[in-house]
Amino acid sequence: MTRIGIFGGTFSPPHNGHLQAAKLFMEQMWLDFLYVIPTALPPHKEMDVAVSAEHRLAMCQLAFSGMEGVYVSDLEIRRGGRSYTVDTLRELSGEDRRLFLLCGTDMVLTLDQWRAPEEIFKLCYPVYIRRDKDASLDLPLIQKIAAYREKYGKVVRKIVTEPIELSSSDVRRAIEGGEDISGLVPPSVKKYITDNHLYV
Repeated sequence: MTRIGIFGGTFSPPHNGHLQAAKLFMEQMWLDFLYVIPTALPPHKEMDVAVSAEHRLAMCQLAFSGMEGVYVSDLEIRRGGRSYTVDTLRELSGEDRRLFLLCGTDMVLTLDQWRAPEEIFKLCYPVYIRRDKDASLDLPLIQKIAAYREKYGKVVRKIVTEPIELSSSDVRRAIEGGEDISGLVPPSVKKYITDNHLYV
């Protein structure tokens, strides 16, 4: 049984927190390989900035190029339109595959509001990673995960780590403010952003 991770998102831009999350996901879930899949259009939020899918895909390819077992996929971009997780899971599922879906805190709390949640839980094992230190979310997370287990028969697993408190919007704000982003993104991504005059 091949263990495959799925890490989706807008990745606008991909940053060091994404790389850290991918590394921990692979290690703690014993993944054979990991697909990083930039969305075409996210269904749950509007894109904050008008950076093309092609730019986001190129930045992901640069960011994750040095990570063994990680493959950047244009599956959702090729599909076009709103990127629904269930469609991606259907496309990647197989009898010899076990799929693991990486979620952030906000995603875990709303999984049952996504398109076809029953099928999502049937096709994959959700795994979440904390991206915040907000203690007020501890109880809602516990309650949601217990509810998912009762309703869908799946345990939502947790990546054991300190919260990764870095977001793409943090990087964009830093760029807009004229700050150095060397510590926030891989050097290749910083160069790509500069060369293509993105987020300014």
